[in-house]
This record gives sequence, C-alpha cells and structure tokens, in this order.
Amino acid sequence: MTRLILVAFLALAACEAVPTDPQPAPQQPGDAAVASRAQQAARTFISVVETVEPVAERECRQANPRTNCDFQIVVDDRPNQPPNAFQTVDRNGRPIIAFNLALIASARNADELAFVMGHEAAHHILNHLARQRENATVGAVIFSGIAAITGASADGVRTAEELGAAVGARTYSKEFELEADRLGTVITARAGYNPIRGAAFFTRIPDPGNRFLGTHPPNAQRIQVVRQTVAGL
Repeated sequence: MTRLILVAFLALAACEAVPTDPQPAPQQPGDAAVASRAQQAARTFISVVETVEPVAERECRQANPRTNCDFQIVVDDRPNQPPNAFQTVDRNGRPIIAFNLALIASARNADELAFVMGHEAAHHILNHLARQRENATVGAVIFSGIAAITGASADGVRTAEELGAAVGARTYSKEFELEADRLGTVITARAGYNPIRGAAFFTRIPDPGNRFLGTHPPNAQRIQVVRQTVAGL
C-alpha cells in the first residue's frame, strides 16, 4: 500500500514536466527547473520513506509488541497548504503518517525529511494520541465538576467541560513533542541519516516560544534535545 501511494506521488510530480496536450503551450522560463525540482523532491521523499519506515516499524515492535506498527505513509496533495506533517491512526488502529506537498518541497535535504518522519513515528510508538485523549478526559471531568459544584447552569457546565478538555489535552503536549524529538532522533540515526542536520528544519519554522499551554516547545529547546540525544548514542 505504501509503495503504491508513493509511486503515484512520483508520477504526479512527473506529470508537471510531461504535458499530455498534443499541442502544448510553450514552457515559460524556469518551468523545466521547477519540474526537475519537483521530481527530485519526490524521489528523495520515496527514498527516505523506504529507508526510515522499516527502522520505525522495528523500534515500534520492540517497544510495543502488541501494537499495530505497520506504518502507512500518505501524501496530502491539496494545493496552497502550509507545510505540515502529522500522525494519526485509522479505524483499525493502523498508524498513519501524513506529509503534505508543501512540507516535502520545503525540506532542504533527505535528513530533514527523515527527521520529520522519525518524529511522527515516535508519537505513535510513545502512544501520545491515547495519552492526550486521557488528559483531555481528566481535564473535562475536573472542570465540569468544579462548575457543577459552584452552581453553574447546564450550559456553563458544558462550556467548562469543553474548556477542561482543551486544557487537559495541552497540559503535556510540549513534553510529548520533546519525547518524540528524542525517539525521532534515534530512529533517524539508526536509519542512516543525520538528526542534527535534520533538526535544522526547526530554524526555518516560526518559533512558538515558551507560551503557557502552548502545544510546542521553543525551537531552540528542541534542537538542544536532538544534540543531547545524538551525544548519547
């Protein structure tokens, strides 16, 4: 399944350089260069996936023998999206790692793509989605309970429950990101890529700073965690 999805992605990138119209419009200056970069990005992405996925799967099975570790890699080809990658699971519990085209195009080298994939795989291995849901549930119960005790209306209790779920879900999100950075560094290195070079991706994305209940830690802290993990390998 993964291979078919990726080959389809490569074919999609190649279509930009091979017009199907029997009388195609003349290429604009730079069109060939853009098409060439798209094809190279696709080939690099496929190579990274084929190299990193088996390592991530092995790490997953060693850590969680009863967990579904058959990672499926998908590409979101919607245009005009900001660079993004995320991890989720399907209805059968199979882990999915999704990249969009903007992230693939913005990566400067294979190390960055490998690090992003290792990081997202680590979220699944570390069971972060389930832990986040548990935190959200606890927050919802606490906040709604306080609202009910203080005599809030039904709407007030419901609002408190929603707020509690949001706060609970964010409570440990920074720690989850750093945990995923650590394990992602290990996966990246064991796949043969350079995690420090890969973490340079953080230097080009907006720095979330150290906001209260922020979802991500400061970029400098994440880079430091990667360096410390590499030093211990």
